[in-house]
Amino acid sequence: MALTPQKIKLSIGRNLLRLMPLILMGTLTLVTFWLVKKNTPAEKSAIERVRLHEPDYTITNGALSALNESGNTKYRVLGKKVIHYDDDASIDIETPRIRLFPPDKSAVTVKADKGHLDGDLTVLDLMDNAEIFRPPQAASATEPARPRMLARSSYFKVLINDDIVETDKPVTLEQGISVMHSNDGGIFNNIEQSMVLSGQVKGRIERIQPGAQP
Repeated sequence: MALTPQKIKLSIGRNLLRLMPLILMGTLTLVTFWLVKKNTPAEKSAIERVRLHEPDYTITNGALSALNESGNTKYRVLGKKVIHYDDDASIDIETPRIRLFPPDKSAVTVKADKGHLDGDLTVLDLMDNAEIFRPPQAASATEPARPRMLARSSYFKVLINDDIVETDKPVTLEQGISVMHSNDGGIFNNIEQSMVLSGQVKGRIERIQPGAQP
């Protein structure tokens, strides 16, 4: 059968009609892809992404120690659970306890229910039932005898490099059988192993009787 130009045009038209849905779907797919690409922000590199404040590791019964210039332990931080955060290298501590070891003096213990250590390992915040404890000290050639010391507050900040423990919260201080209280906080100097209360101080100061247990 001979094909005339009219029959050829008719055949092409029918084929185009059959293909029209596919052509429309393909065009719609391309347009959708273009719109998605246009409205999607460029992916940032790993360095540019903001790191979330999420723990990257947890240690049970963890300990962190630092040495002084002589190679002796300067301080030791202990905790029932130590939680480290990758974004700022800070550490949360459950039932924290820091032991301070001044040269030629008794170790001082500062503890609380909760703690937070900054990423530079210079500031330890201790919250809830916070205590500073210095055991009694016998007299030496250069130092008089000292009774035990116990300070209680809801918050203590340990400035590790400065050997200072401070608070601006109400604090109660016991030295031997003497008891003092301040609503304005106080500062404990670990080098001198003494505490100075701020503001108005109330309480009682009593001498230890000879032979009595400090």
